Amino acid sequence: MLRTGRPTTILAAALAATIAAAAPALAGTGQPSPWQLGLQGAVTPIFHQAHSFHAFLLAIITVIVLFVLALLVYCVVRFREEKNPVPSKTTHHTLLEVAWTIIPVLILVVIAIPSFRLLYAQYSPPPADLTIKVVGRQWNWDIVYPDANELTLTQIMLEPEELEPGQPRLLAVDNNAVVPVNKVVRVQVTAEDVIHSFAMPSFGVKVDAVPGRLNETWFKAEKEGIYYGQCSELCGLAHAFMPIAIQVVSEDTYNKWLEAAKTDTEAAKKVLQQASASSLTSVASR
Repeated sequence: MLRTGRPTTILAAALAATIAAAAPALAGTGQPSPWQLGLQGAVTPIFHQAHSFHAFLLAIITVIVLFVLALLVYCVVRFREEKNPVPSKTTHHTLLEVAWTIIPVLILVVIAIPSFRLLYAQYSPPPADLTIKVVGRQWNWDIVYPDANELTLTQIMLEPEELEPGQPRLLAVDNNAVVPVNKVVRVQVTAEDVIHSFAMPSFGVKVDAVPGRLNETWFKAEKEGIYYGQCSELCGLAHAFMPIAIQVVSEDTYNKWLEAAKTDTEAAKKVLQQASASSLTSVASR
């Protein structure tokens, strides 16, 4: 009978603490969470599809690992020296050789179908409702709105003493890029000096910013909020201090923000603050 005592209690407490710590991390959307497990929450159709593909691959890999483990255990038990003192001298087995050639090929075909489907969706965007141009440099990002007379926002990481309550360290910036919710946003990505990488985990977006080259990606955010990313290409001394912040708002708020941003970025920030405050009031009154 299992005896319980102090070691068992400590182990149970440690396990409970681990589960408790992981629980909020699993819900991380828009930014990383402490002790995060798995991918950030998906807020775009592409990343929902990537989540499904990831779960599908995980299931296949788990089955393969368990099957190989079972074979190893069987071989260790069945063909140990005590049980099998005279080893087999079999060198060929036609059925086995055909099986271990055909089955992996079939598994790869099964994996390839959703993989190609996801790749096609990533590189075949629907007609864009909005275009933004992202320019990387050592070490900040410029967000340009070509359809708004080249309106340009320069994103600089906020220092710890500049952070407001709720803003994440090393991710918050002074000027959030703003896009409307449920609209297809085409993103043109380039760089001015070295190779950078524009990455927004919750959007399922990652594309290199290469000097002299214009790469493209797209997203359609389905949920309002502020989403954070970082440069994901080692680009120099301050690589770790080059965050990206995109705020997804309602179409009405976006139009008001865009009109204000053309003349006064501070007034545009107040539009976003007022929209956030009214949203919180609306939720609280329910």
